[in-house]
Amino acid sequence: MSGRLDGRLALVSGASRGIGRAVALRYAAEGAHVIAVARTVGALEELDDEIKALGTGGATLVPLDLKDFPAIDRLGGAIAERWGKLDILVANAGVLGSLTPVAHITPEGFDDVMKVNLTAVWRMIRSFDPLLRASDSGRGIFVTSGAARKFTAYWGAYAISKAAMEAMVLTYADELEITNAKVNLLSPGPTRTSMRANAMPGEDPMSLKTPESLGDLFVALAEASCTANGELFAPPKA
Repeated sequence: MSGRLDGRLALVSGASRGIGRAVALRYAAEGAHVIAVARTVGALEELDDEIKALGTGGATLVPLDLKDFPAIDRLGGAIAERWGKLDILVANAGVLGSLTPVAHITPEGFDDVMKVNLTAVWRMIRSFDPLLRASDSGRGIFVTSGAARKFTAYWGAYAISKAAMEAMVLTYADELEITNAKVNLLSPGPTRTSMRANAMPGEDPMSLKTPESLGDLFVALAEASCTANGELFAPPKA
């Protein structure tokens, strides 16, 4: 039985855990070949074992720190040489940073959040844009957060990075309007991840939805039949 993403090539950043891992597994289950990008080699290898066990799709593992911007450029070149296109980009990797008053954020802490949550996303757009355009239906899904619009005390660096990322992606979407490529934002909401646990240590994780529950939405936005562009999506509230 064919999957909804049969034969599609999908790059997922932050693929070793949480939402990224769940998306990588779901895409592979739907027949996609997943380029799994993350820093942790062991976790990527475990993901690869699970994808092989599915018997569908496939995986290419890319151990990469997204703060190594030239490495993102090299990855774009490698994809171009091997496949000549990229059908799906899921920009999921992100860091929370310290939850502290804006005036107390260290320069190093601010730079670290911006590098991962904003600049690395721009570098991926810069490197992968020709590949998305080369696909007959390139699709980009950029993971954001409600923090970008809530302006909650102590969440400054993270909120600023996500708000800026949203502005960048929506601008990029407008630039893609007359192409076959489409890009959208996805705000998962409270989800059972390690980042959420760090942010809300007193919260019962069992009260939150699982990363796997987001699979249908990620698949729908990745399909060639998806016509949305420059929109913000979120899962329905329970």
